[in-house]
Amino acid sequence: MPSIIHVDLDQFYAAVEILDFPELKGKPLIVGGRPDSRGVVCTASYEARAFGVKSAMPSSQAARLCPNAIWRVPRMDRYAEKSHEVHAVFERYTDQIQSVSLDEAYLDVLGSIKLFGSAETIGRRIKHDILSETGLVASVGVAENKFLAKVASDLKKPNGFVVIPPGREHAAAVLNPLPVSRLWGVGAKTGDRLAELGIVKIADLLALDEEWLSRRMGRENATRLLSLAQGIDSGEVECGGISKSLGRENTFAKDLYDIDAMERELFAFCDEVSSRLRAAELKCGGVTLKVKFADFTRISRASMFEEPTDLGEPLYHAVRTMLRERVELNGRGVRLLGVAATHLVRANAAQQSLFSDGDNQKKERAAVAIDKLRGKFGDGAVTFGRLLEKRSDNTGTPAI
Repeated sequence: MPSIIHVDLDQFYAAVEILDFPELKGKPLIVGGRPDSRGVVCTASYEARAFGVKSAMPSSQAARLCPNAIWRVPRMDRYAEKSHEVHAVFERYTDQIQSVSLDEAYLDVLGSIKLFGSAETIGRRIKHDILSETGLVASVGVAENKFLAKVASDLKKPNGFVVIPPGREHAAAVLNPLPVSRLWGVGAKTGDRLAELGIVKIADLLALDEEWLSRRMGRENATRLLSLAQGIDSGEVECGGISKSLGRENTFAKDLYDIDAMERELFAFCDEVSSRLRAAELKCGGVTLKVKFADFTRISRASMFEEPTDLGEPLYHAVRTMLRERVELNGRGVRLLGVAATHLVRANAAQQSLFSDGDNQKKERAAVAIDKLRGKFGDGAVTFGRLLEKRSDNTGTPAI
């Protein structure tokens, strides 16, 4: 029987903005980097998508396609807060949850069927509860495995609900007409290669001999693609599904050459990432610095902490040190900087040092207090002046 549910919140960032600012309803809304920057679109409302605006599209291109769009800078703390509300609904029905992102999750409800009814019943209840309790609309797919559930949730967006019954014939009826791009692992490069072979739809793939496909795509790729095309997926819902990382990056309108300017950007990123960690009740065991130069050369540097943290200060100290000591700038302009908190764990499960650090506890209490003030009065309620002024200890690390 079907027991896997995939939940995908429709136009999530845009939907949260519309909830908080109802005057945006029905208007072309884009959440992402400003159109006069080299940023990208995070999410667009369906009214903006009608003009061809898509996620990950350069903001400048989106502005040309939809010149009358209303733009909003992402408010990640607020999105994390709403995501937490949605996950509270999930936890009411099962503890077998794999969070893919703030707006997407897989649920295995096999152990909940006796208590709540069929997976379809549970899926409908979850969809209803999310709308009534959070004001957000979710598209839901129900099937016997993760791949099919993902396909199902996407079939009738927005506000979709699709069940794919067990059985190869039901999977075939859904999958065969779809483009091969719906198969996991088929990106632009693989899609182009398949198109060269005359494979456009999933049905085209199934009509091929596996040996013929293996000679052209490789044995492993051919086997994987053909299995998915038949609706076969052995992947399990990975419980406790915490994202591998949580980060912030920005492509600058003008390349940065001054290291102090770079550090100011990194400070703001660490402040935001640490706030998002606390909102999601997570801590990180490490941090990664990402740098892309004007010639599009990209490098990354990583650092680990002695114990998990959700404070911005250790994040900033680590990325600042990596920038100064492990990145050879050599006068090159920096096009993009990014910070990602990695090795995430639940805050209540993070192992603490045997020796209590009173100063660290004070910083944690201060950070929580700042989060509350910002939550009530907005992100500008608390800012940090003279961010990078050198301390007497010459660390240059402000308390976040």
